[in-house]
Order: sequence, then C-alpha cells, then structure tokens
Amino acid sequence: MHVAIVGCGYVGLELGRQLTPQHRVTGVRRSFDGVDAVADAGLEAVHADATDPNDLFALPSADVVVYAASAGADDESARETYVEGLRTVIEHFGSLQSPPRHLVYTSSTGVYGDHDGAWVDEETPLEPASERQRILLEAESIALEHGTPDIERTVVRFGGLYGPGRSPVDRYLEGPVSPGYVNLVHRDDAAGAIAHLLEADRGAGVVNVVDDEPVDRTDLAAWIAEASGEPVPPTVPLDERDLSAARRRRLSANKRVSNATLTDRGYKLTYPTFRQGLTDGLADSRAARTSAQSADRT
Repeated sequence: MHVAIVGCGYVGLELGRQLTPQHRVTGVRRSFDGVDAVADAGLEAVHADATDPNDLFALPSADVVVYAASAGADDESARETYVEGLRTVIEHFGSLQSPPRHLVYTSSTGVYGDHDGAWVDEETPLEPASERQRILLEAESIALEHGTPDIERTVVRFGGLYGPGRSPVDRYLEGPVSPGYVNLVHRDDAAGAIAHLLEADRGAGVVNVVDDEPVDRTDLAAWIAEASGEPVPPTVPLDERDLSAARRRRLSANKRVSNATLTDRGYKLTYPTFRQGLTDGLADSRAARTSAQSADRT
C-alpha cells in the first residue's frame, strides 16, 4: 500500500513512522524545513504546496491519501488550507489514471460547538461557534462528497492533540483555569487510529478520535499539580478572564466526545486517558524546573 500524507506534520510524521516499513509512505510538505523533517523520519519526501495545482504534478499516484495539512491562526489561511487545498488535492488525485481508493481528512471535534457538558457522538447535530469551525465543517463536506464517487472517504475528528513537544503540563500549572470539559488525544493515538482504519480497511464516514475520558479542566489542572508537587492553579470563571474572542469561544465549547465508534472498529488506545499520556510531559516539565532552579542558584 502506498500512502501519501499531504501536510505531513505533527500527526503525519508519526503516522508515517507507524506505517513503515510495511508500506510505502510519501510525506508532502510546503516548507523546506518540513521536507527535511519528512526525510529524517525515513519517509519519501516531496516539496509541494497543496493549494497550488502546478505543484501537485510532483506527487505520484497513491492507494491512500491522508490530508493532514494545518493552517495559520487567521481565517483566510484556514480557508485556503482546509477548503481550497483539500479540493485541489482531491481533484489532482482523482484525475490520475490510477486514483486512490481511500481519502482520509483530519478534522476537529471543534465542529460540534458547545453542548453544555453533554455527550456528543458522530450523529450529534453540529453547531460550530466560530468561522474557523465553520470552515472545518465545509472542508468535511468536501472530503466526503467532492470528486469521483469511487473513492472511499473517512473524516477523523481529533480532540485536543498533545504529546512530544506539545505537553499541556506547564500551561495548566501556570493557570488560571476555567471549568469545562476538554477532550484529548495523544499524538501516537491520533496517528495510530488512522493507521488502524487503513490497515483494517474499516474506514468510511466520520470517526471521533479522542481518548476514553473527557476531563474537566479544573480536575485536569489539579491532577497535574498533584503529580508535579506544585500548587493547584486558581480557578477563574471564563467570563472573568481577559481572553481573545477566539480563545474564549474555544474554552466555552463545553462537551464530552464519545470514541465508541473508534473502539467498536477495534482500535485499542495506547494512552486511554491523560494519566498515561502525560507521563513524559510531567517528566520534561519537572526536569525543566529543576534546571531553572539550579541556574538560579549559580
């Protein structure tokens, strides 16, 4: 199986590592530093911009295309990457003599919007609360419907990604923290879920990719503080915090996301809760604090 990962970044690189050497994997990045990272991971590296049709001629045909590109913080960048880039990639691969049999698009549980702490699953009506979330939802529609109907389609909705280089430990220790559920998934499980769906040929449709235990931010902060031997950060209601509008919307999207569809399809989480997944982040944070304290004493 040849897998092309367009936007082969944080999750894509791990997906490539998990799929090789059993399968051929091509990682596509638009920056030269990104291309170097793909090559360093032992994958075939291609420099191309998914939003530029002329660049895509460099891409070989593939059995599976995973679109995992990420965008900047502004809505214009999000639309260009998630909507226009995805549409361009689907049209390119669909026009080839040997089109892919499967397309995977990586989306976000943010498309659910706020559900006041209630459980949501793939059948729950979507209530995106921001322009970026509406753009993600539009991209989902493109992933599921655009281009030749012969391609199997899968949309994976990631919860909050964390893992090597993206630990939330220090952020929660610094506080303050506002109540509300957060749905997390370790990078290795985000990649592992896609690999499982491809290997088991159990794709198609929408699949939430989150761990087993949504957790209130205040409980998560308390657990991190206790595990770190640090004071519990203060709890401050969301409406009393000085936040950007975008940050406030993200924190107010209070919901618990079910992963039953993923687990019913046979995927076993490596990090079923934050307790297992944050071990490395706790160790890194502790080491950094120790180093800083040593530097202060010298």
